[in-house]
Amino acid sequence: MERKILHVDVNSAFLSWTAVDMLKQGAKIDIRTIPAIIGGDEEKRKGIVLAKSIPAKKYGIQTAEPIYFAKQKCPKLQIYKSNFRVYHYYSNALYDLLHEYTDKIERFSIDECFLDITDFIPKGKTDLQIAYEIQTRVKQELGFTVNIGVAQNKVLAKMASDFEKPDKVHTLYVNEISSKMWKLPVSELLMVGKRSLPKLELLGIKTIGELAHTPKELLENQFGKFGKMIWEYANGIDHSEVISEPEEPKSIGNSSTLPQDMKELEKIEEILLALTEQTCYRLRKHQLLTHTVGVQIKNKDFKMYSHQKSLSTDTDSTKIIYETAKQILKEMFQGEPIRLIGIKVDKLTTKERQQISLFDTPRNEKQQKLDQTLDKLKEKYGYDAVTRAGKMNIDEIMDFKD
Repeated sequence: MERKILHVDVNSAFLSWTAVDMLKQGAKIDIRTIPAIIGGDEEKRKGIVLAKSIPAKKYGIQTAEPIYFAKQKCPKLQIYKSNFRVYHYYSNALYDLLHEYTDKIERFSIDECFLDITDFIPKGKTDLQIAYEIQTRVKQELGFTVNIGVAQNKVLAKMASDFEKPDKVHTLYVNEISSKMWKLPVSELLMVGKRSLPKLELLGIKTIGELAHTPKELLENQFGKFGKMIWEYANGIDHSEVISEPEEPKSIGNSSTLPQDMKELEKIEEILLALTEQTCYRLRKHQLLTHTVGVQIKNKDFKMYSHQKSLSTDTDSTKIIYETAKQILKEMFQGEPIRLIGIKVDKLTTKERQQISLFDTPRNEKQQKLDQTLDKLKEKYGYDAVTRAGKMNIDEIMDFKD
């Protein structure tokens, strides 16, 4: 199966996260709109530029240059200190949001993540649509922007996300390599640095395309294993996996932006069932149970509503979780057109840590066997190969027209 990989990269992360935090604290100015940097001590003018705003970039200010030189380029430059507590908070908030789309997430750095969404794309959607949905949600819910690269492997996704910035989604599929990547300077290829660049130029290699068409044996003779690697990267070859973090997720969820505003409760419940089924599939895959179910909806005016309920006992049952989610939805729903709906299960625990009350009824064994059977069939034949009767018309609903 052809892989579907995303690379999500926060635009000017440290400065953006500082700006969002300052606005939450009541700041009147968004520092992303003025010449500003994150760096060292302004009074001592020590340190380097860690992040810069777009207006600062227009003065020629570069990341990693000394603040002293940056200040000379722009005397009115505003300098803000680093705050890694804030950075970790927003990095984790992004990570949690991305976890609503896949379990296979690799943190490439504090502000970059690779996502393998191959097995998690809802029927009727594409990898590109998922990317645009993530881009919109990050902006609306977290307050900052990201670039997203969409490709069949990690290298191409990373290269794509580095195209025009900020707040962009770019594809770099294998059939687009020659038109989008080969014309770029070889210095822009992942892993080509200051040490290897002069050696490549001595070989007459100035573009990624020229590197791609250089005999692999020549590069191996010159650079060893590194030569083989950059030749493969230049040709879009990368078989490396998205390496997920081993830690247990703190919550698992799924959401969907509807193709059109929808106000028919029955049809919204059908979509909620599809989201619940995928969320519970992931819950069981991690061998976890939940004690809390939450539902989130966004109306046509982009106003968000959310509510959650605690369960009488920890569970991974699709039936129990869906019935609870449906009850929450009915309590929240006011009959207004809905643009987005999501579900999240929280307060997760392993089966070993589960504590069952003396008054709780053990989970229905028939329902448990049904969930396990469906999970096995999905793993064998693909996620969308098997579905519940209540979800059979989900494709019609997702294509719903007024």
